[in-house]
Amino acid sequence: MEQQDSQIFDLIQEITLNDGTSYLELGNVMMNGRAEKAAIKGLIKQVRILQLNIPHSNAVRVYEQYINDHYQFPPFDLTQWEVWAKPAGPVKDAYEEILRQNHVG
Repeated sequence: MEQQDSQIFDLIQEITLNDGTSYLELGNVMMNGRAEKAAIKGLIKQVRILQLNIPHSNAVRVYEQYINDHYQFPPFDLTQWEVWAKPAGPVKDAYEEILRQNHVG
Protein backbone atom coordinates (compact mmCIF):
# COMPACT_ATOMS: atom_id res chain seq x y z
CA MET A 1 0.00 0.00 0.00
CA GLU A 2 1.39 3.38 -0.99
CA GLN A 3 1.17 6.19 1.55
CA GLN A 4 0.67 9.83 0.76
CA ASP A 5 3.56 12.28 1.21
CA SER A 6 1.66 14.63 3.49
CA GLN A 7 -0.76 13.90 6.27
CA ILE A 8 -4.11 15.57 6.92
CA PHE A 9 -4.95 15.67 10.63
CA ASP A 10 -8.51 15.17 11.79
CA LEU A 11 -8.26 13.86 15.35
CA ILE A 12 -6.57 14.52 18.68
CA GLN A 13 -5.07 11.63 20.59
CA GLU A 14 -3.41 11.23 23.96
CA ILE A 15 -0.12 9.33 23.85
CA THR A 16 1.20 7.82 27.09
CA LEU A 17 4.90 7.03 27.01
CA ASN A 18 6.49 4.13 28.84
CA ASP A 19 7.72 6.45 31.60
CA GLY A 20 4.08 7.34 32.37
CA THR A 21 4.15 10.85 30.92
CA SER A 22 1.50 11.70 28.37
CA TYR A 23 0.98 14.35 25.75
CA LEU A 24 -1.66 15.34 23.21
CA GLU A 25 -0.99 14.99 19.51
CA LEU A 26 -2.85 15.58 16.29
CA GLY A 27 -3.19 12.70 13.89
CA ASN A 28 -5.48 10.75 11.66
CA VAL A 29 -6.69 7.16 11.49
CA MET A 30 -3.42 5.97 9.96
CA MET A 31 -1.31 7.73 12.61
CA ASN A 32 -3.56 6.33 15.32
CA GLY A 33 -3.00 2.88 13.85
CA ARG A 34 0.77 3.40 14.02
CA ALA A 35 0.43 4.51 17.64
CA GLU A 36 -1.65 1.42 18.44
CA LYS A 37 1.05 -0.72 16.84
CA ALA A 38 3.70 1.11 18.89
CA ALA A 39 1.73 0.30 22.04
CA ILE A 40 1.46 -3.38 21.09
CA LYS A 41 5.21 -3.48 20.46
CA GLY A 42 5.93 -1.78 23.81
CA LEU A 43 7.35 1.38 22.27
CA ILE A 44 4.72 3.46 24.09
CA LYS A 45 2.36 2.55 26.91
CA GLN A 46 -0.95 3.47 25.26
CA VAL A 47 -2.84 5.75 22.91
CA ARG A 48 -6.43 6.91 23.05
CA ILE A 49 -8.47 9.17 20.81
CA LEU A 50 -9.84 12.22 22.61
CA GLN A 51 -11.53 14.06 19.74
CA LEU A 52 -12.60 12.89 16.29
CA ASN A 53 -13.33 15.00 13.23
CA ILE A 54 -11.67 18.20 14.36
CA PRO A 55 -12.33 21.20 12.09
CA HIS A 56 -9.60 21.80 9.51
CA SER A 57 -8.85 25.32 10.73
CA ASN A 58 -5.96 27.61 9.78
CA ALA A 59 -4.20 26.50 12.97
CA VAL A 60 -4.46 22.85 11.89
CA ARG A 61 -3.03 23.76 8.48
CA VAL A 62 -0.05 25.54 10.08
CA TYR A 63 0.67 22.57 12.33
CA GLU A 64 0.20 20.03 9.50
CA GLN A 65 2.60 21.95 7.27
CA TYR A 66 5.28 21.98 9.98
CA ILE A 67 4.90 18.25 10.70
CA ASN A 68 4.83 17.31 7.01
CA ASP A 69 7.97 19.41 6.37
CA HIS A 70 9.95 18.05 9.35
CA TYR A 71 8.86 14.46 9.99
CA GLN A 72 8.35 11.23 8.07
CA PHE A 73 5.22 9.16 8.48
CA PRO A 74 6.17 6.16 10.66
CA PRO A 75 6.63 2.92 8.71
CA PHE A 76 4.31 -0.01 9.30
CA ASP A 77 7.05 -1.98 11.04
CA LEU A 78 8.20 0.86 13.29
CA THR A 79 11.03 0.26 15.76
CA GLN A 80 10.83 3.49 17.76
CA TRP A 81 8.31 6.16 18.67
CA GLU A 82 9.18 9.76 17.81
CA VAL A 83 7.63 12.62 19.77
CA TRP A 84 7.11 15.59 17.49
CA ALA A 85 8.67 18.85 18.71
CA LYS A 86 6.47 21.90 18.97
CA PRO A 87 8.88 24.85 18.68
CA ALA A 88 7.96 28.20 20.19
CA GLY A 89 6.34 30.64 17.80
CA PRO A 90 3.74 29.96 15.12
CA VAL A 91 3.85 26.15 15.44
CA LYS A 92 3.40 26.09 19.23
CA ASP A 93 0.76 28.83 18.98
CA ALA A 94 -1.16 26.84 16.34
CA TYR A 95 -0.96 23.65 18.44
CA GLU A 96 -2.30 25.43 21.54
CA GLU A 97 -5.06 27.09 19.50
CA ILE A 98 -6.16 23.69 18.16
CA LEU A 99 -6.43 22.32 21.70
CA ARG A 100 -8.40 25.42 22.81
CA GLN A 101 -10.74 25.23 19.81
CA ASN A 102 -11.48 21.58 20.59
CA HIS A 103 -11.76 21.99 24.36
CA VAL A 104 -8.97 19.55 25.22
CA GLY A 105 -5.71 20.00 27.07
